[in-house]
Amino acid sequence: MAFGQTGGVTGRTIITTLDSNGRDVMGLDTLAWKNPDSSIVSGSLLTVESNHFCVLKSRGAVLSVYEPGHHQPTTPDKPLLGSIVQGFFGGNSPWQYEAIYIQRSKLLAQNKGIATSKEMALMEYVVDYYIHVDTPDDAVKLITHMPIAGDRIPVAELTAYAGPVIEQAINQIVQVTPMEKINEHIHEIVELVKEHMGAFLGVYGITLNDAKVLILPKDERMRELISLRAFGLSEMEAVRYYTALKMAEKGLVSAPNVAVGAPFQIGGATMGTYGIPSGDATMPLR
Repeated sequence: MAFGQTGGVTGRTIITTLDSNGRDVMGLDTLAWKNPDSSIVSGSLLTVESNHFCVLKSRGAVLSVYEPGHHQPTTPDKPLLGSIVQGFFGGNSPWQYEAIYIQRSKLLAQNKGIATSKEMALMEYVVDYYIHVDTPDDAVKLITHMPIAGDRIPVAELTAYAGPVIEQAINQIVQVTPMEKINEHIHEIVELVKEHMGAFLGVYGITLNDAKVLILPKDERMRELISLRAFGLSEMEAVRYYTALKMAEKGLVSAPNVAVGAPFQIGGATMGTYGIPSGDATMPLR
């Protein structure tokens, strides 16, 4: 049965998130979805899946929040039957209702951005975090504070809201930390992001489950130089080895000399040569 269709036997309107192929239209990238059928009357069958809430609204007011199961909403068209009401009003109910389904499963969201270190070096960050809507009251908070543009609230819209909060939390530590020391403070950064995000998302009825933060230099060369420094090389040695590796990739024979900081003689002998006394090769060299 497709969502919003009328049952052939009962004649009741069935409201559900499943399409005609039995697939959930919300998927894994939707926080909330508004059913397109607004002709809900008493006797309609409202189906809520195990991983959803359903908020029933009329003219902007929340009438009820339904948990998983099958429900028959009670609407102001009582005591008339829904089929009589719709027939009397030419197929359209005078009361317009919205059935908004809320995803209660854990969803994965991601934010990316740029921060600056103490030296004003550009650092890329990636924040992955899990979220969910926990209670019926949280479901009401979500649709109250986050507007639905079109027929759904995608996870991408939430990440757009959360972007400035995450950027501020990360920069609070990164901007006063030298680039090479940032990863030493990664636990502190993660906890600060969780604190800021938890408070921010709570306004929308969203629970933050966990977060992971990855920060690395935006410039690829800086990443390689820091990797070489991790082997215990000094700054100058890291630069020499980095240059030597790039020269070796181009097939330049002077790459080892650059690595050890030794001069390279063009056309010079690669090893010492000595003459052999004539007549007896066993005589010692002089």
